Amino acid sequence: MKIAVSAEQPNMESPVDTRFGRAKYFVVIDTTDEKWDVINNEQNLQAAQGAGIQSAANVVNAGCGILISGHCGPKAFAALSKAGVKIYSVKSGSVKDVFTSYKNGNLAILETADVDGHW
Repeated sequence: MKIAVSAEQPNMESPVDTRFGRAKYFVVIDTTDEKWDVINNEQNLQAAQGAGIQSAANVVNAGCGILISGHCGPKAFAALSKAGVKIYSVKSGSVKDVFTSYKNGNLAILETADVDGHW
């Protein structure tokens, strides 16, 4: 399974970006071998609208079944949920640390969007 983590920088030591739709990068980790890759999401940083939906498409198209991010708005949450992506929420930490927390079962799953759109 692949996990996408919203990130400020394109590496495992990066702080998690607490914004989903406007995250600069997604670090994608394959849980089978723990190899990782990066999706550049910079095209959505300045989007007037639709950043969450486009970011959700990037995550789904990368084959991810799990997203770890700080927050997720209603449109992105709906798009990810419809695609079967489970969303976990974190307040802070590095990509590496939150991935370890996920493996240890220490992350909270989001049952609904936790912010309004365009925040």
